[in-house]
Parts: sequence; C-alpha cells; structure tokens
Amino acid sequence: MLDNLLGAHKSVFTGYTELRAQINTTRNVSFLAGNMVGNSQSSEGGVSARVYKGGTYGFASGAEYSNDSIKNVLAAAGSNAAFMDKHVNKNLPPLPHVEGGKIELTTRAENNIPQSVLIDYTRTLDSLVADRYKKLLSRTVVANCLDIEKLLAVSDGADSHFYQLRSMVYVILTAETDDGVPVELFKPFGGFGQFDAHFTDPALLTAELDNLYDSLMHKREGVYSKAGLCKCIMHPDLAGILAHEAVGHTVEADLVLGGSVAGHNLGKQVASELISMVDFAHTAFGKPCPLPVYVDDEGTIAQDAVLIEKGILKSFMHSKESAQHFNTQPQGNARAFKFSDEPLIRMRNTAILPGTSKLDDMIASIDDGYYLVKTGNGQADTTGEFMFSIGLGYEIKNGKLGKAIRETTISGVAFEMLKTVDMVSDDMVWDCAGFCGKKQPMTVGMGGPAIRCDINIGGR
Repeated sequence: MLDNLLGAHKSVFTGYTELRAQINTTRNVSFLAGNMVGNSQSSEGGVSARVYKGGTYGFASGAEYSNDSIKNVLAAAGSNAAFMDKHVNKNLPPLPHVEGGKIELTTRAENNIPQSVLIDYTRTLDSLVADRYKKLLSRTVVANCLDIEKLLAVSDGADSHFYQLRSMVYVILTAETDDGVPVELFKPFGGFGQFDAHFTDPALLTAELDNLYDSLMHKREGVYSKAGLCKCIMHPDLAGILAHEAVGHTVEADLVLGGSVAGHNLGKQVASELISMVDFAHTAFGKPCPLPVYVDDEGTIAQDAVLIEKGILKSFMHSKESAQHFNTQPQGNARAFKFSDEPLIRMRNTAILPGTSKLDDMIASIDDGYYLVKTGNGQADTTGEFMFSIGLGYEIKNGKLGKAIRETTISGVAFEMLKTVDMVSDDMVWDCAGFCGKKQPMTVGMGGPAIRCDINIGGR
C-alpha cells in the first residue's frame, strides 16, 4: 500500500500541477496441454509529475517513491514546462477549473493470495478440460491478475487514492476439422476484484465450458459464409467491441482534433434512433461497472459521458486540455496506465444501451442471414471504417439458427452501419477481459445488447 507522501509537496506547486504515485502488480500462470509454461510475478511503480504552462505540459517521472524523488520529478516537470512554453509559445489561458475534494477508496481487500493458489487453480482447471473434452487438438489455460494502486495530488481537482483490481482466467480450446484445418475458440472468465472473489472451485465453470466446447464442435463442422451485404444479428460481445473500437475512438477529443470523422458530425444523426451510447464512469443501470473509475489521473471527478443519444452524436470524451479547446467541461476520461505514462483521453466503460426486442424474436425475423457471436482480432480507424474477424457465427434460415460458419470477417463504416440498426435486444452483456491499445495499454470495460443490422460479411 502506498503511503501518502504527496500531500506534503503541494505547498511547492507554482502553477497547474499533477503529482501521481502508482504501483502496477501483475501475476500470471499459464498451462499449455498440461504443462506449466508461464509463472511470473512483477511490480512496477514510482512517481510522476506533470506541469501545465501556457498551453504545453512538462512531464517527468522516477522509479523511486521517496520525498527526494518527488522533489526531483516536480523540479524536472516544472523545468520542462518552462522550456516547452518558451519554445512553443502558445500563450493559452489556464485550464478549466474542475470540482475539488478528496476521493479515497478504502474498501480494498489485501492482496495476500499466494501464487500457489493461481497455480493450483489453473492446473486443476486444465485437468478438468483434458478429462472432459476428448476431441481437442490443444488447450491453453491462463490465470492473470492485475492490481493497480494510484495516489494523486493535484493543484486543481480532486486528490485521490484509487485501487483497480482485475482477475481473469482465459481458456483457449483448439480442435481440427476433417480436412485438417485447426479451429479455435476462446473464453474469458472473471472481472473486477481479487482472484478469490471470482475463482474458488474450477468445477463451477463447467457449464460455460461445456457451451464453449459444444460451440467449437459446431464450428468444426461449419460451412463458409456467403460474401456480401446481408442482414445480421450481432451478439452483445460484438456490439460492445464495435462501440469501443469503431465508435468510441472516433469520439475521443484528441483524435477528433487529429481529423476523426466525428469532428464534423457533432449534433448530427450518426446512427438509428434505436442507438444510444454512453461512456459510463463507475455505475451503470444501478450496478458497478466492470472497471469503475471514480476520478481520473488529472483529478477530474468522473461522470458519465453521453456520446450518442437516439442516434444523434451528442459529445466527445475529454481531458482538461481538450475541454478547454471545445469550451466544455471534462468528465474524467484522462487516464494513464503506468506511473511513467502521461494521461491520455481514454474510454472507461463504453456501451450501447439496451432496447426492447427479444433476441429470439430478432432471430425469428430473419429469413436468410447470420447470427455473429464471437469476434477475434480487428481494427478500426478514425474514419469509422472497421474490419473484425468472426470467430463464431451461425446461419439463420427461415427464422431459425442453422449451421455454424467458419472464420470470416465483417467490415463497414460504423456510422453508416449503425444507421441500419432496426432491432436492439433488451439484455446487456459486459466484458472487461482485454486491453485497449492507444500509445499505451489500458484496462477498459465495454458492453451492449444484441443488434440487428446490415453488414458486409466475407466468404470463402
């Protein structure tokens, strides 16, 4: 646990200043086909300072967390800010004022789970998979824990002591088709909190693993999809990643300033009236978000950001600097992954909101199309153009699910595709298993309902 050495140094702040101490602790255990191939623990921490002057920042960091190190990084950040101000000469006014205070999350369980617990759990789960599923070509089981602790002192905004713990188990199953082609499916388990909050007895995952294995066997006998524009239902997992990758990044204000398609669409219709999208801070639908953020790394108290409301693009996500440019208030989207990283505009828990349709009715409404269930790798750019691989999907024939399809891709332009949405399911699925990559990794949550839309799908 970080001792609060930062507060005593606020008296020497001479202008806008952020001072942050941070420790990231990562633990990992991996089994491949019964063999332990990974077993690691690591911690990385230190202190950083960022100073704003006239429109530019000076940043400095040090790997030692001590009063001397704090003095040194403050001095270096101040010197860097003065240098940048002199040579860039933007002459901008002070950053917009944000609400101050102190946020301290004290309800943190001690991280005292031995590495042996992760090893035993992962080994037992691997044995369960091997004993239960006989038609596998290969199997991988991974346990991963990431604990982040941050201590923040700012000249304007909220000081905070913040914990974010994420514990995950990943299971990857591989089989082989009759013609010798490997097929694979992957499923993450877990979420926010300590390992023992999610994982006690590996047998408790049996039902979900049975579904994963059955889906893999279906995919093993799968057919190729027909290429072209077609009516599809996107599973909530796909709707969530679409919300994040193809829409969320386009409305991050730094990317808007860099030429994102969202820049000239503010206040315009970018989706069907059935689509509303929010970047939630810490609470959604009366429950904690997958990865709650109560205050960002600029000291801004986190609030929800309504991005799309009934198809209309309403706002962007901001840092203090971009909020100044757009003459608005930031809502807590400036986040840094490591102590040595500067805060960037990042999503927190981005989701399309549920609608009123039932998934069964959505499937029944399609005569010839596809139900797209799982995605793999993908990419999107600031034009909103995207391409994602589809790891699992099914034909829809005369309103009923048909054969599984082999791996394919979907592509399109997000704001155009979202305009074709004509049904949105009334359920909601969250995911926080991966990392967002935007210059630095970041843990994020994403979610949504199922949506019915027109989308381009690849063939053989």
